[in-house]
Amino acid sequence: MPTLHRWLPRLTILDWGREYDRGTLMSDLLAALIVTIMLIPQSLAYALLAGLPPEVGIYASIAPLIAYALFGTSRTLAVGPVAVASLMTAAAIGSVAASGTAQYWEAAIVLALLGGVMLIALGVLRLGFLANFLSHPVISGFISASGLLIAASQLKHLMGVKASGHQLPDLLASLWRAAPSTHWPTLAIGAGAVAFLWWVRKQFKPLLLGLGLPATAADAMAKAGPVAAIAVTTWLVWHWGLNDGGHGVHIVGAIPTGLPPLTLPSWNPGLWQQLAAPAFLIAAVGFVESVSVGQTLAAKRRQRIDPNQELVALGASNVAASFTGGFPVTGGFARSVVNFDAGARTPAAGMFTAVGLAGAALFLTPALYYLPQATLAATIVVAVLSLVDLDMLRRTWAYSRADFAAVASTLVATLLLGVETGLVIGVGVSLALYIYRTSVPHIATVGLVPHTEHFRNVLRHTVLTSPRLVSLRVDESLYFANARALEDCVNAAAAHPEVEHIVLQCSAVNLIDASALESLEAVHQRLQQAHIRLHLSEVKGPVMDRLKNTEFIQHLSGQVFLTHYQAIASLTPEVLQG
Repeated sequence: MPTLHRWLPRLTILDWGREYDRGTLMSDLLAALIVTIMLIPQSLAYALLAGLPPEVGIYASIAPLIAYALFGTSRTLAVGPVAVASLMTAAAIGSVAASGTAQYWEAAIVLALLGGVMLIALGVLRLGFLANFLSHPVISGFISASGLLIAASQLKHLMGVKASGHQLPDLLASLWRAAPSTHWPTLAIGAGAVAFLWWVRKQFKPLLLGLGLPATAADAMAKAGPVAAIAVTTWLVWHWGLNDGGHGVHIVGAIPTGLPPLTLPSWNPGLWQQLAAPAFLIAAVGFVESVSVGQTLAAKRRQRIDPNQELVALGASNVAASFTGGFPVTGGFARSVVNFDAGARTPAAGMFTAVGLAGAALFLTPALYYLPQATLAATIVVAVLSLVDLDMLRRTWAYSRADFAAVASTLVATLLLGVETGLVIGVGVSLALYIYRTSVPHIATVGLVPHTEHFRNVLRHTVLTSPRLVSLRVDESLYFANARALEDCVNAAAAHPEVEHIVLQCSAVNLIDASALESLEAVHQRLQQAHIRLHLSEVKGPVMDRLKNTEFIQHLSGQVFLTHYQAIASLTPEVLQG
């Protein structure tokens, strides 16, 4: 029974719910109020980015918050639509249905379900480590490129023109052709909203703090900046009739009032097959982003999160979105930080936020009829530009050319070929560089540092050695890709006529696979023919457990020493006298 329990998803609400008290309730309610104010415009904007009706953004922000509260291990992570996942959603379903159709929304629902089921399966099987293959340089390049793509895709709404394309060259070319038909009132509203929101993000909170407002109140007012932009621009369009005549400012229009509908994802095997790969990519990127944010915020309060349980929680959130008319969701950086800074103590804050958004869906949507699409586009542009980190190129170039290659290839491929292709290329380049690096392991010839028991590279330090013995420190696990490099290094060391012993210092070797074992056997055979004995030192326990029953160890001409110092003391004691 304990083994079965280990594999079953658990309700984490049973953990934090036991210690819930009045003080925690008040902290969570305040955080929920601030996050709700922030999420109303964000949810509408990200639905627009995904090519879906604006109310779908609110739908996707209600049930997922409740699902995460039941299963999540982060006390402050806030799930819902985010910019990158919305862009990937638009790219994925844009190839199977036309935006604005019922089939398009249906595909978005299926995408959320597929991603959710995949995440839950990975969590139950405890495969959260797979996300480690998305390295930080790849994620950084991908998110920066996605931010640029998102900002470019919103220019058509800011200009009031029609443009298309999922790659940056296509987008820019389409915008260039449409530029002469720019709708100037729309551009004025969009540019004004961008300037205002940028000022609010950078300058408004310091200004309020300088006027003596408490930090909590100043933060809440700064986060309400998008709400103010929505209110003012909506009033302007209504008051001046800027949408009249069918050629005016594009507005959101009628938004259905009511709670999220119960939806059954379409059972269409062909559609599922088409969306399976994009669903996995969206789920993987979302999981990496969520875990990164969750771990960062948890560490600030000396808490911990469980990555495998997070897979289950995010999976449940996406499944909940699919059954309530939503689209793929994940833990958002901005909303989670706001939730944390506002004092959220438990996932109950997410539940209260869901209640607030449900209230908005019931009572506030009629007031958004005249909301300009340009204002939502401005909200997206200001939000995503903070994700762009082009300085990462300079930093990685200075530190590691391999990491620079991963960042640059992901960035360029995403911009030129699209989000899905860019991410796959980035992961492929990252893995290829890893295999290349480990296929040429660093193997150092080491000697004894005088008057110590430490050994260092003979090329970097003044050390004691003996011509009768060569000490090789292998600084990499041994596997099929680097087995030949080890053979070449040992053969080169054995070429000196004075050599009687070769010792492999294995302190950094965590694995020896079957191919590497065969190489060691071949090396051992050649050394025996040359009357040179092969020894091992500082072999780790798990590695030795696998080696001890092999013919290689049983017929080893030399010995296996616990420490490298013991090897030198036993084989060439004259070195210790140096």
